[in-house]
Parts: sequence; C-alpha cells; structure tokens
Amino acid sequence: MFIAAKLLAFLTQPLAWVALLMLAAVLLAHHRPRASQRLGAAALAMLLVLGWEPLPDALIRHLEAQYPALPASTHLTAYAGVVVLGGALEPAYVWTHPGQSALNDAAERMTEVLPLLRRRPALKVLFTGGEGELFGNGLPEARRAERFFSSQGIAPRQVLFESASRTTFENALLSKSVPGINPAQPWLLMTSAWHMPRAMATFRQNGWNVSAYPVDFRAGLDTPWTQYSMDQGAKKWKLVLHEWLGLVAYRLSGKA
Repeated sequence: MFIAAKLLAFLTQPLAWVALLMLAAVLLAHHRPRASQRLGAAALAMLLVLGWEPLPDALIRHLEAQYPALPASTHLTAYAGVVVLGGALEPAYVWTHPGQSALNDAAERMTEVLPLLRRRPALKVLFTGGEGELFGNGLPEARRAERFFSSQGIAPRQVLFESASRTTFENALLSKSVPGINPAQPWLLMTSAWHMPRAMATFRQNGWNVSAYPVDFRAGLDTPWTQYSMDQGAKKWKLVLHEWLGLVAYRLSGKA
C-alpha cells in the first residue's frame, strides 16, 4: 500500500502529464508529424490551463467544507486528547541546522497544537508519523516532531509519539497500540482540512471515536477569477488529485 501510494503521488502530478505529452510529440515528430503537432498543442494547452487557480480551488474547497473548523469556544475537557497526523515536517535531510525546525506548507498541523495546550495543559497529544520517503532511512517524522515540540517549550511528558506509520491507514492502525491510548474515548483529530474526509473515514473505520479539528485551509471562501499562477496551480492540482484518488482507493480497499 505504501509503494502504491508513492506511485499514485507521481501519477497525480499534472506536470508529469505535460511531460509525457511532450515526449510523445517528440517521438512521433518524424513518422506522424500531424499527431505530433496535436500532442504538442495539447501539452501547451494543459500547461496554460493548470495555472488558472479558481478551478482546483473549487475542488479543494469541496473537501474542506465537509468538516468545518471547530469554534474557539469548544470545551477541550470533553476529549481525551488530540491525535496529530504527520505531514507538516520537511524530510530528514532538510533538518541540517541544530535548534531549528523545518516545516512545510502544512505547518498548521504542528503550530495549532500549541494554543490547545495553552488552554488545557493536561490535554493528551498523540503525534503519529514515521518515515514517509520511499527509500528514506533518516530520522522518523515523530522524532523530528519531538524536536519541534521541545523547541516550543512543550514538556516531553505532554506528547506521545508513534513513529512507524507511513500512510493515513497506518496512522489509524498503529496509533491504537501506543501505551496509554484508548481509541474508544473521544479524541480530536487534527490534520489539514482538505485531508480530513479521508482521515476521519479511516480512523472511524479503525474503531476510533474521533471528532474533526481541521487546520491548514488552502482554498478560502472564494478565489478571484483573475488568480493565475502556473506554479501554484500545478501544486493545487497535485494536492486535490492525490486526495480525491486516495479517498477513492481507500474506500475501494475497505480502509475508509
């Protein structure tokens, strides 16, 4: 499943599709010039369309709207703790400067835990995430998360760590075995808003009593029709395609 997820991640890169169309156009240029021209035009058209952000934003917004943000007045005493999914920390090879953390675009998965702990210092936190790289053998994400929380003044006893999981399914499955964790108790589940539908379905399928605490909203309430960026557009298409296909794959395999 982990290898399949990595292959899926490659196939959901729109720029890879553009590259394949261009490669096909080059290979056919000599023997079938008309087909080559059509493929080249299709690659150019796809490249231009990818940069128009309102379309991928609409798809991301649909995912994010399924679990709205909890109000600030939510009583944390009703929950045993919060499960924080990995994915917000850069790979181990980026962590080269001692004393400094390296967070990525999903940094809110880490930073939004801090105000919860300030509101309720006794809140139990479980961070789940291992080595997410296909051929990675560096420091598991949980160990990197431990460094981050320590740098923010969070005592080690306040956070539990699960460091073997590599996918959302493994997050839900392996976290149940962490000492001191009872999945039947009510828990908050913290992950990116666009990832929340798959995460909630997976954790509930694995017997967790979870309520969504979405963070890292990407699409906002509305996107100006003039918003255009090839770089950002391609990233958003990759995100939404990966998440939609991942959700379908999880449901077909019975994991969500």
